[in-house]
Amino acid sequence: MSDRDAILASVPVLQPGQALARGVCRHLRGHGFASVEEFVPERGKRVDVMALGPKGEIWVIECKSSRVDFQTDRKWDGYLEWCDRYFWAVDEAFPTDLLPEGTGLIIADAYNAEILRMAPEHKLPGARRSALTRKFARHAAQRLQALRDPRI
Repeated sequence: MSDRDAILASVPVLQPGQALARGVCRHLRGHGFASVEEFVPERGKRVDVMALGPKGEIWVIECKSSRVDFQTDRKWDGYLEWCDRYFWAVDEAFPTDLLPEGTGLIIADAYNAEILRMAPEHKLPGARRSALTRKFARHAAQRLQALRDPRI
């Protein structure tokens, strides 16, 4: 096996939603945001991407890879209380007319994204923002530690 083949064999294949999340995270990094994928703000809720901005703003981005994926998601409105802005991330072929008004829209692929519609701002209460920011920081640090020392 060549070095190139070995590298390609070790690269995980991304599911469609994961590819969208990667493109979203890359784009948001360019705007000064740190992102965590599959973040659990509280038991029973798991957001695709939570992003912490340079001024402490918290965004939630739900990645939908198909019409069926969107139509079977009945929990999305429960995420609104966990962010300052809420976005949908979809690919170019997604029927965006399905997405609810009053939410943000990001068009993404595995490599980048573009915010087409800014989500309205609904500021989090201070106590929730503080607790969520601490949880975000701990979660990100624990993921980094697991990458550096996977046997923990």
